[in-house]
Amino acid sequence: MATLGHDVVFEDFFPSMVEKLGGEGFLKELKNGFRVLMDEEREVITFESLKKNSELLGLKDNMSDDEVMCMLSEGDLDGDGCLNEMEFCVLMVRLSPDLMDISRMWLEETHAKLV
Repeated sequence: MATLGHDVVFEDFFPSMVEKLGGEGFLKELKNGFRVLMDEEREVITFESLKKNSELLGLKDNMSDDEVMCMLSEGDLDGDGCLNEMEFCVLMVRLSPDLMDISRMWLEETHAKLV
């Protein structure tokens, strides 16, 4: 299990999803998750859209404002207070310890082949 911020805990199913769906299929599912959480007018995940739609993805009921802000700030790479699709996908992969280990291994294997 992985944690995000205060008390938000989730089971890490991402490695098994990648195994079943492949890289492209997994990325497609992440993008689908992004669309569920995003503000449809702005096409980014905002504080309001995350708070409103988080239950649809099985996140903790009635997330506190601090928990929502923590999730946004954890992934907000450009400092605009929202998550675009790329920031969301990067955050989801970063929150999966097993995927990060696998990514490191792939990077090292690729580097070794090039050297």
